[in-house]
Amino acid sequence: MKKFALIFLSLMLIVISLASCTKKEEKTLIMATNAAFPPYEFMDGDKIVGIDAEIAEKIAEKLGMKLEIIDTEFNSIISGVQTGKYDIGVAGMTVTEARLKNVNFSDSYATGIQAVIVKEDSTYTSYEDFYTGFDDDGNPTGVVEGIKIGVQETTTGDIYASSDPVDWGFGEENVVRFKNGAEAVQALLTDKVTCVIIDNEPAKSFVGANEGLKILDGAYTEEDYAIAISKEKTELLADINKALAELKADGTLDEIIEKYIPSK
Repeated sequence: MKKFALIFLSLMLIVISLASCTKKEEKTLIMATNAAFPPYEFMDGDKIVGIDAEIAEKIAEKLGMKLEIIDTEFNSIISGVQTGKYDIGVAGMTVTEARLKNVNFSDSYATGIQAVIVKEDSTYTSYEDFYTGFDDDGNPTGVVEGIKIGVQETTTGDIYASSDPVDWGFGEENVVRFKNGAEAVQALLTDKVTCVIIDNEPAKSFVGANEGLKILDGAYTEEDYAIAISKEKTELLADINKALAELKADGTLDEIIEKYIPSK
C-alpha cells in the first residue's frame, strides 16, 4: 500500500506540474513588434519600451496574463500572427484591406500621421512639389523625374507611396524600401533618396537625432493604429477590445500617449 501510495503521489505531482506549465503558457501574451519605431516601440538598453509596449502591458494585466515582447522585422509580424507564432502584433500598425485578409484588428488605440522628411537645404516645401502637375479634379498627373521616396518596407508609407500618382502615390519605380526607418533616414543623409515618408512621431525623433533634416508642412496621410490578432482568436479579440475600452474610459491610454508625446 505504501508503494502504491508513493506511485500515486508521484503521478499526481507530475499531473500538477504539467498543469502548472500549461497554465503558465496560457497566461503569456506574446506580442510581436519592430523596436525601431520611436516613440511607439524602441530599445532602452536591452528592454523594449514605448507607447505600444506600455499599452500592451496594461492590456495583459486586464486579461490576467504576462506580456512577452518579441522584436522582429515589421514585414513578418502579420504572417507570424496569422500562423499563431505570436498572439498579437502591436507596432504602430494601420488597418488596411490587404492586412484584413490575413488577420483581424482591434479597435483603434491611437492616430498616426505619415510625414515627409527632407534635408534642410531641400528645394521642396510640400510633398505636392514631387508631382509635375494636376488634372481638373486636382489629382496628380505625373512625378518629377529623379524623385526617390525612401520608406520602411510593407508599412502604410510604403503602400501609399508605391501607388500610382492618380492615387497620390509616386509609382513603384520611384520608391526605395528599407528594413527600418533608421536605414531610410541614413539613405536620405547620404543623398540616396529625395525624402523619407514615415509616421510623424518617429519622424520627429529621427529629425531630432540627426542634424540637417526637417519635416515638410502638411500630413501625407492620416490613419488609425490597431492591434493585429489571428482570425481564429475571436475571444482574444473581444477581450482586447473590452480592455482597450476600459483603458480609454479611465484615461490610461491618454496618459501613456501623453508620456511619450506631450501635448504641450
